[in-house]
Amino acid sequence: MTAVSLNRTAGRASTGRAPLTPMRKRERRAAFLFLLPDSLGLLVFVVVPMILAIGLAFFSLDGFGHLAFIGVDNYLRLAQDPQFWASLRTTAIYVVVTVPVMFVVSLALAVLVKERFPGVGIVRSALFLPYVISLVVVGMVWQFMLTDKVGVVSRALAVVGLDGISPLGSPNLALTAVILISVWFQMGYYMIIFLAGLQDIPGELYEAARVDGASPWQQFRGITLPLLAPTSFFVLLTSTIAVVTGGLDLVYVLTQGGPAGATSVLIFFVYEQAFLFGEYGYAAAVGSILLVGLLAWSALMFFLTRGGRFSHADD
Repeated sequence: MTAVSLNRTAGRASTGRAPLTPMRKRERRAAFLFLLPDSLGLLVFVVVPMILAIGLAFFSLDGFGHLAFIGVDNYLRLAQDPQFWASLRTTAIYVVVTVPVMFVVSLALAVLVKERFPGVGIVRSALFLPYVISLVVVGMVWQFMLTDKVGVVSRALAVVGLDGISPLGSPNLALTAVILISVWFQMGYYMIIFLAGLQDIPGELYEAARVDGASPWQQFRGITLPLLAPTSFFVLLTSTIAVVTGGLDLVYVLTQGGPAGATSVLIFFVYEQAFLFGEYGYAAAVGSILLVGLLAWSALMFFLTRGGRFSHADD
């Protein structure tokens, strides 16, 4: 270590954090003011309701003003409820299948539309378009397309001799249909996220790799994937949360949890208990379990990937 670096290190150790310049103070003040409206909305409409829901899980509330403290009875009831465990299993399958498929498809589409070719702007817009449509509208359109003997998909299956297949009426196929529609709906959004990450990778790295004789797959594995680590982390984290919490609209419109509970994910189970059966305290207990699970998953991903860096190379 040189004398200059030693002096700099000693200076930082003796003075601590460097004093803020007037420009840095103005930048921090401006950043705070820009973040304040969204932070207040997040606090009022997300954080406070979550805290109230966790508290409500310790009460019995039927929606008619009858409120009684019952402690952990709702959680004990959850442990003995087979429908809860079935919904938990369905949710696990839904997430474990949907998130990786959406990740791969979105990344593949981003790599495709990153290249310059005639009409690339139209292709990007067409792929992103489903995401700007209301999920309820998406569910209604797909429900019509998948309706037995009437929908476009059912008629197409009948043409190839598969007229006995009911995508939404079969317990074995209904969840698959929901997964495919979820991927179709969200892949355009995550494609744009990946595209932004790809465009931040310096082109000189690929040119040097080509000069060294690296194949396209070697360039993808050695350059693209490592440098997309922060973007990949963001996509995995946000897509997991979106799949877990965003399945209510789609499931409600397409199948209403059926057939035979095959598509009853946890978020739909919460809706049933609260708004169909009036078990608000019980629904809050299920929601708090879902919340804690998502927080634990997010914390685990942060810990394992170091916030998307995936390695200790930067230490």
